[in-house]
Amino acid sequence: MLPISTIAGKLGIPDDYLLPYGEQSAKVRLEFLNDARFAPRGKFILVTAITPTSAGEGKTVVSISLTQGLERIGKRVVATLREPSLGPVFGIKGGATGGGRAQVLPAEKINLHFNGDFHAITTAHNLLAAAIDWHLQQGNQLKLDINSITWPRTMDMNDRALRQLVVGLGGKSNGIPRQSGFVITAASEVMAIMGFATSYDDLRQRLSRIAIGLDTDGRIVPAGELGVTGAMMVLLREALLPNIAQTTEGTPVFVHTGPFGNIAHGTSSLVSQMMALRCADYVVNEAGFGADLGAEKYFDIVMPGSGIKPSAVVLVATARALAAHGALPGAEKNGPEAVRRGLPNLARHLSNMRKFGGNVVIAINHFPTDTEEELAVIRQFCLEQNVPFALCNGYSEGAAGAVDLAEKVVAAVETGDPNRVNPIYDSALSLEEKITRIATEIYGADGVTIESQARKKLKRYADQGFGQLPICMAKTQSSLSDNPALPGAPTGWTLTVSDTHLSAGAGFVVAVAGSMMLMPGLPKVPQALRIDLDPDGNIVGMNY
Repeated sequence: MLPISTIAGKLGIPDDYLLPYGEQSAKVRLEFLNDARFAPRGKFILVTAITPTSAGEGKTVVSISLTQGLERIGKRVVATLREPSLGPVFGIKGGATGGGRAQVLPAEKINLHFNGDFHAITTAHNLLAAAIDWHLQQGNQLKLDINSITWPRTMDMNDRALRQLVVGLGGKSNGIPRQSGFVITAASEVMAIMGFATSYDDLRQRLSRIAIGLDTDGRIVPAGELGVTGAMMVLLREALLPNIAQTTEGTPVFVHTGPFGNIAHGTSSLVSQMMALRCADYVVNEAGFGADLGAEKYFDIVMPGSGIKPSAVVLVATARALAAHGALPGAEKNGPEAVRRGLPNLARHLSNMRKFGGNVVIAINHFPTDTEEELAVIRQFCLEQNVPFALCNGYSEGAAGAVDLAEKVVAAVETGDPNRVNPIYDSALSLEEKITRIATEIYGADGVTIESQARKKLKRYADQGFGQLPICMAKTQSSLSDNPALPGAPTGWTLTVSDTHLSAGAGFVVAVAGSMMLMPGLPKVPQALRIDLDPDGNIVGMNY
């Protein structure tokens, strides 16, 4: 690996703006955003994907190798990626730093405790939770309704046993008993706030706006009234600064914040994107899970608030995932016919991305098990749809395997018009209308059923001034529908919204579709069973 000052130097970032974390990574000070020498100039590229399998389809590998490929053809480029959560690292997917010759380094440190950001966010979140129970025990001057407190606790681990619990047991000295629970740190509103905050003042205002629950008069109570916003700011002081790292080929990468794409807004921090646009000609930004989740949320939540519009969209597809979507009982689970049957999923995502108005390039992420006949099916589809495409061999070849993709993306960027890119709905629509627009236009649902309790909450949010906020859907990543068992591009179904949550600090309303959980559980065979230290203290068994 190159010294991190050398990596920052590729982007022209002066050493004065670096806060080194050893020789391999550094944080970039917020003052960089105010340096008049670095005006925004970069073109923004959004990387998304079709509906993935449980193992993922290499979207991070494509993002990293595309970045390396752009540098290989002479472009000043940087990627903006999310920080991995320990939940997937020890759960089902493993790490989230790419793989093969398209990784972000130092991969082990980034996957485990990277520069303390997740721990700071977890602690700040739990400080607010502790303050709520402290306030209740000290007389409850805010008249909080203990049955309507919505602020949970959080931890960065998959632990289904913590979804529902009772706190305050054991007598008066241990607090007031009430129902509560945990969400994973990636679903914490503090994580989302860190993803949107662009300054310390902005962070303070957002933390103060967090809705912690209702008082006995039905008023939504903001966290600022508890008086611990300043203490939360202290915990988050350095975590707000974006991290800079490098790929396996020494290409610069910003790695910052880690909201999931299925239960949060699913993209890197806005402050890292703003910095990237000031120091590179091209910025490659990954959005979590399929295009129905991360990409939709970028266009409908992140873009309206930031003003950052993609000049092109890269839609990652794999023969493996398409074959899974085309699987039929008694039929071959792989092969060109299975891939052909799975094409409606790719077609739906392509159509959706075109609805937002941007140029699209399909990246066919190549796996060693792919056959030429399977790849030919995808190529023929792209030709029929008149969409540019390229085979990406970034995992095995690094930049060399992504040069064709890089050239196709540059062409799409140069012919694209960001002014034509717009959200799928207007902020003036009601919250229910926004949910319906996403469900019918993006997911392909016939309609929406909103359960009574969720509907009451939406009305309360609107009545108290939050009706203009965008919707952040919490939905399974395994299907375009709210049922993970429905592959392809299902039709003739109705989306069910079972619950809603107000994220006033982040600036959106979460709509929970079906039985989606904000605290995942460990799978039958978690990655944690494979990870270990060898006798020399080296980490072994980590799946990248």
